[in-house]
Amino acid sequence: MTTKHLHIKTFGCQMNERDSEIMEQLLAQHGYLPGAAAEQADLIILNTCSIRAKAEQKFFSLLGSLRQEKRRRPGLRIVAAGCVAQQEGERIFERMPHVDIVIGTQQFWRLPEMLQRLERGESKREIACGLDKQFVIPPFQKLLRNAPPALPEFRKFVTIMQGCDNYCAYCVVPTTRGREISRPVADILEEVELLVSHGVKEITLLGQNVNSYGTTNPVADRPVSFAELLKMTAAVPGLRRLRFTTSNPQDLSTELMRCFAALPNLCSHFHLPVQAGSNAVLQRMHRKYTRELYLEKVAELRSFCPDIALSTDVIVGFPGETEEDFAQTMSLLETVRFHGSFSFKYSDRPGTRSASFPDKVEEQVKDARLERFQARQDEISLERNQEFLGKTVGVMVERRGESELQGRSGSNHIIHFAGPDDLQPGDLVMVTINHAGQRSLKGELAASEN
Repeated sequence: MTTKHLHIKTFGCQMNERDSEIMEQLLAQHGYLPGAAAEQADLIILNTCSIRAKAEQKFFSLLGSLRQEKRRRPGLRIVAAGCVAQQEGERIFERMPHVDIVIGTQQFWRLPEMLQRLERGESKREIACGLDKQFVIPPFQKLLRNAPPALPEFRKFVTIMQGCDNYCAYCVVPTTRGREISRPVADILEEVELLVSHGVKEITLLGQNVNSYGTTNPVADRPVSFAELLKMTAAVPGLRRLRFTTSNPQDLSTELMRCFAALPNLCSHFHLPVQAGSNAVLQRMHRKYTRELYLEKVAELRSFCPDIALSTDVIVGFPGETEEDFAQTMSLLETVRFHGSFSFKYSDRPGTRSASFPDKVEEQVKDARLERFQARQDEISLERNQEFLGKTVGVMVERRGESELQGRSGSNHIIHFAGPDDLQPGDLVMVTINHAGQRSLKGELAASEN
């Protein structure tokens, strides 16, 4: 088998990161070595995100810059994959004729065979961007049984579902990822067990809306709730930490909230996107909950896990958002006091209902509102971090710097501390916090959890 070199650039969310990893593993079975620089690669894959205009613009800019590389090396293969590929399809070839393959979100495991057809000269271009309502997520672990062993890692993502049935007015996910599809429990547990047997200590379960796992297309003789799946995953021997993302507030059940009190290895961090604090805006967004319901869910979560760290997503400047609407978002921030948030200016996305909404908010107004929100969030994040001063928390080591170690707490805080040379990524230690910054914490090593 001829050895070739692979370069993958991933845009966007953790789901895209996992998809890129699967493509890398599949291609390894066909002689592709990962990690090459773009200028030395035989195959370049750009795995794309279309949630926001900025990510899509970055993709097209990078794709355009590869035109000269393709002219210099005609044998180079260039692949556009992921959500923008699903969204744009054939138009990518029209806009960027140096692209060889366009492959969507339900088709990327076909990439090796598509490359083989190109190498045999059977076609000049390949495209696979269909969305199938009967699509089943392949049992990736079975596909990868013959893959070369990967370098040991302590933390991995595991996809449990993809797609979304909520059709929020601003969101492209239903058109780029399709309808909600849940992966069979047996496949998920097999993957988790295999990863843990290879030294993985932390698993993050992934889906566009994990809270609705198993409800739209039952994946067993009876529907299996996400809370049940969490319990089964948490019980895998050797799994030290369990996380998940992302959740829709409308599907957040009491059963799931109880898991934070019942499962010792479920991390005390919850990302619960609210998007806006105004009921009027939430209704226009087609978010199927109210401000009041969101606050009730937060209160119930904290009743089961008082120390839970909450983060969220917020969109400012949604069409029709008034100053009063934005004030409601700021008020919700003050009420919940999120430990952190991802906040963005609204941008029209192709094929979404909000793209045709009137009363667009002017850019300078969006800029000012975003600045106000982020400035206050930064203040609250610092205040929240200061609550950790003097506390001793469990930290999983992530990497060693020149003078100190960096790890992450169960609450998802980055923590810097000094430690002995024998500590390795994935080791669990106890650290007493003595400094709180806006973005991270510092502390002193207290004891080991290992």
